[in-house]
Amino acid sequence: MTRSGEEYIRALQDTRTVFLAGQRVEDVTAHPAFAETVKSVARLYDIANEPTNQQLMTFPSLRDGGFVNNAYLIPHGSNDLVARRKTHKCWADASYGLLGRSPDHVASFFAGFAGAPGFFELGGRQFADNVLRFYNKASSDDLYLAYTVIHPTVDRSQPAHKQPEANLYASVFKELDEGAIIRGAMMIGTGAVIADYIFVSVITPLITGDEDYALSFVVPSNTPGLKIYPRRPYALGQSSVFDYPLSTRFDETDSLIVLDDVLIPWENIFIYRNIELTFTQWTHTSAHILGNTQALIRSSTKLQFLIGLVKRICDRNGTVTRPEVQAQLGDLATKAALVEAMILAAESTATEDQYGVMRPNPAIMHANQVLQATIYPEVVDLVRNMMGGSLIQLPSSSTDFANPDIAVDLNRYVRWPSGDATERTKLLKLLWDLISSEFAGRHMQYELFYAGPPSVVKGREFRAYDWAGAERLVDHCLDSFELFT
Repeated sequence: MTRSGEEYIRALQDTRTVFLAGQRVEDVTAHPAFAETVKSVARLYDIANEPTNQQLMTFPSLRDGGFVNNAYLIPHGSNDLVARRKTHKCWADASYGLLGRSPDHVASFFAGFAGAPGFFELGGRQFADNVLRFYNKASSDDLYLAYTVIHPTVDRSQPAHKQPEANLYASVFKELDEGAIIRGAMMIGTGAVIADYIFVSVITPLITGDEDYALSFVVPSNTPGLKIYPRRPYALGQSSVFDYPLSTRFDETDSLIVLDDVLIPWENIFIYRNIELTFTQWTHTSAHILGNTQALIRSSTKLQFLIGLVKRICDRNGTVTRPEVQAQLGDLATKAALVEAMILAAESTATEDQYGVMRPNPAIMHANQVLQATIYPEVVDLVRNMMGGSLIQLPSSSTDFANPDIAVDLNRYVRWPSGDATERTKLLKLLWDLISSEFAGRHMQYELFYAGPPSVVKGREFRAYDWAGAERLVDHCLDSFELFT
């Protein structure tokens, strides 16, 4: 069996150093900023741990005869890709696509890393051994891994080694017999507050002179000297779950990670002071494509959830019978279906890489990432136009319904042909939290830049696309006629 939600929660009750609003958080599982999200993640583990879901969510371990979460499955055939997709979809459905870095995300990167030990051996055999050792631990213990792979935006005009201070970004400060002392910070550690380990590396290119920053390693979240500074959690200050049903339960938070002279044992380091390997670890292995396939499945689920909610509202308010509304819903459905179809297309045209790992078609996957940053804002804008003022004119709080004098007016004036005041308010407050609250604003920014700046994402598609095949068509046509044909 995989670990249970209760086991996950107990693992978080440690000595990790999390600072919020000027104070250290003693227990992230009990703090109101994080407790409900911890429960949402625990629910994912319970789903995977349910005996009736064993075939759906796990694969047999060759090491001990137990079962391992499919997020850690290294795909060596088409059936493995299907198994992975079904697991990602199950967990995405459980969070409505709102936990962007759920435990299956970084686990997918490590499935890609472990599928290519020969790549890490280029830096030394010990590093390949380290990758496989940690993969075995993470998969056996069913760990929740977060990652942080972006340098803080101190001075983007200068490379890492020319920042105003040495070791401003996570980098080697000193070497000891037992490991490397790492000093510096990394940004956007989504889920780091509630993860077991944090994977630290760099996804942006480095240059000569940046060797001390060219690293790839893992660190337990409760390691002395590791400090986690989350942004303001959206669960705080909300009036009720009814009023903010998503903000209160699915805010995974994003954090600044500070490594204040943290000792990283050599066995937890996978790449060390190697600029080329740090940059190519993402694409030379299948890590990037497996991790981002999970992200696209999660994004597809969020679209499905959003348009399903809009359809329900149109059913209840009576507008679904109008041809123009049906056309608008059809437009929304088209966009959602396109994202899903591209996931299936990338999977069905997967090929085996040099390590024997099946990779979903990169040209289709990267194209889907380009669309991810455009379709979601388009869908949200369409929905806002459809809802108009009804999304704004809502009861101030669920407590309004507890006052009989107020409830009389609400039940009379805040209703639909097929929905009373409570249902109307519940549906529209859910939609508000999904597309218009502060929580929703963070999700919009997340979808816009999850895969990187548009130029970077489109550059990946440029490199992955079959230009040779496209130009063969051009050559064939050019060869079919001449100047005086």
